[in-house]
Amino acid sequence: MKKIFLVVFITLFGLINNVQAQIKWMSLTEALQAQKKNKKPIFLDAYTVWCGPCKMLDKQTFSDPTFAEFINKNYNPVKFNAEGNEEIQFFGKLYKNPGYQEARKNSRNAVHELTLALGVRAYPTMMVIDHNGKVTHNIMGVQSAERVIEQLK
Repeated sequence: MKKIFLVVFITLFGLINNVQAQIKWMSLTEALQAQKKNKKPIFLDAYTVWCGPCKMLDKQTFSDPTFAEFINKNYNPVKFNAEGNEEIQFFGKLYKNPGYQEARKNSRNAVHELTLALGVRAYPTMMVIDHNGKVTHNIMGVQSAERVIEQLK
């Protein structure tokens, strides 16, 4: 009976701990609104649905509890689909994806205008955007949680 209780306890503790250690992603619109209040820069992950390295970054880096805690504490985190169809008002300009095709939503699609405006050249790209809309950090490719934190400090 003690063994069963211990296994259940450890499993529940692990699940609770894992939930607490997740990045609290938001849309860019939400992050811009939050930034006005909390003055934190935006940490933006520019990804695509078809990108294998983007999925690796999610599994290996973004799921790291230390990384999640660091990002949530210091940034307004955004997952931005660089080929998505979201309309985004960004520092006085409306950005769209006029070439977006709904039939291709799960594969390569047209590049979003904001992707180009931010200077994203490869996927995945992580960047930090300050309160003036200026990109202050640009980190490309899959990197470990420790390496990304090191670059952001």
